[in-house]
Amino acid sequence: MTALLVTAAAIFLWGVVSGRLQRADLTAPIVFVAAGWLVAEAGLVGPQPVTARTLKPLVEITLVWVLFSDAAGVPLSQVRRDLGRYLRLLAVGLPLTVLAGWALADLLFPALGGWLALLVGAALAPTDAALGLPVVTNPAVPVDVRRLITVESGLNDGVVTPVVVLAIAGAASAEGLGGVHGWAALAELGIGVLVGAVSGLAGGGLLRWARRRGWAADDWAGVAVLALAIVAYTASLAVHGNGFVAAFCAGLAFGAAAGPRGPAELVFLEQAGGLVSLLVWLAFGAVAVPMVAGRVQPAVVVYALLSLTVLRMAPVALACAGAGLGRATVLFVGWFGPRGLASLVFALLAVEELGTAAGDAAAVIGLTVLLSVLLHGLSARPLAARYVRAVTGAGDGHDHQG
Repeated sequence: MTALLVTAAAIFLWGVVSGRLQRADLTAPIVFVAAGWLVAEAGLVGPQPVTARTLKPLVEITLVWVLFSDAAGVPLSQVRRDLGRYLRLLAVGLPLTVLAGWALADLLFPALGGWLALLVGAALAPTDAALGLPVVTNPAVPVDVRRLITVESGLNDGVVTPVVVLAIAGAASAEGLGGVHGWAALAELGIGVLVGAVSGLAGGGLLRWARRRGWAADDWAGVAVLALAIVAYTASLAVHGNGFVAAFCAGLAFGAAAGPRGPAELVFLEQAGGLVSLLVWLAFGAVAVPMVAGRVQPAVVVYALLSLTVLRMAPVALACAGAGLGRATVLFVGWFGPRGLASLVFALLAVEELGTAAGDAAAVIGLTVLLSVLLHGLSARPLAARYVRAVTGAGDGHDHQG
């Protein structure tokens, strides 16, 4: 009950002073990870009763709602227009990041073995635009740059899922634990896209049709959209598809089908997603941070820092070569690839499947996410302002267009 009281009080106080703290570059993930760590240090909650199995559903549902709401705010016509740039990041930049992360993990942590090194590289490849919220919601940042960051983060976790599943399957086989079939996850991507598109189009179209006839009450339309995201996710899982890809594609399709009232109906979903994300970061601070702290070594810190910088920014630069993006934009997009919810889901999945055998790999992932929360959160607003000044001084404010 004391932990529950502290959690509720922390959420209330965040609502009271969030604007002031955000102006001081303290984002919600930073504040709630710190609050969770303080709760653990005060002895109000211990890591022993909390397992990967109990935390994973909360992290997964949070990621589903964030993916859906982010995608629903992206005009589908604009996605088609900039499809080449998205494909560059997903088909060139992402595989290079995975391979570089795998090689570095194998070099720095030879005790992990090849499969767990691959798990680390793949789990830390997808990005989480929500950790750079001051960037993707800043109207001064060119809209196509914000959209590029958002769409990439929405899709890259789904694209890399087969690699993560393959790595876990290989590690399980090496440990004699059996495991899942990695290659079967390749088909899950296509199923997830199909189920998500159908769910989003059908749900958005039905809600728009019902509004025109006065059947849908405004008070419940937002709740319906929240449920639609879960429908897309669970329906995809039911037919062995990728639920996260389905959630993102459902959001894209909903945004195209819902009509002019669609953005207003997303407000409740965005608020619900924001609320549960606070709980995720609080749990991460209370449970994962003390565990990670006990496994911190110089090699882990070096890997985490390189993962957030060179292993992300160099592949982005190579992928964007010849794409019409200016140097400032390439650096900006390369840096704002935070590691967040998707990486935590993959780490929890590995711990659930492999048990203590995945402990060291999960510690590397956890420390990288922790550093990303701090570094990307603190740098989001000031670097966005600096980037805007840079591209404005270049001429028309869109150096990536010329």
